Amino acid sequence: MSGPETVDRVLLTAAVVVLVVAGMLLLVRIWRGPSMLDRAIALDVCAALIIAGLGARSAAALDSFYFPIMLVLAFLGFTGSVGIARFIAVRDRPPAHRRPAGKEGKG
Repeated sequence: MSGPETVDRVLLTAAVVVLVVAGMLLLVRIWRGPSMLDRAIALDVCAALIIAGLGARSAAALDSFYFPIMLVLAFLGFTGSVGIARFIAVRDRPPAHRRPAGKEGKG
């Protein structure tokens, strides 16, 4: 193996190790929470880690087969994050301020 090929292998191995460690930390964040928003962000990061893992696999194999899959996963991750954010925004919206009955017009 030549010098550049060795450097490529070392960098790809380091990237995979970082992705695995990030995945383990991500699972801890999903498990512990503490809030629903933390879990939602962790799931969005999970999609990004899967995309990064596919990118590393594609670079290691010198194959562009995974690029359309990565694009679809990025789209699904984005739409999922927007959907979860809208759900949380509706759920956490404070109730509308209402005046007590019989108090209209009195200041």
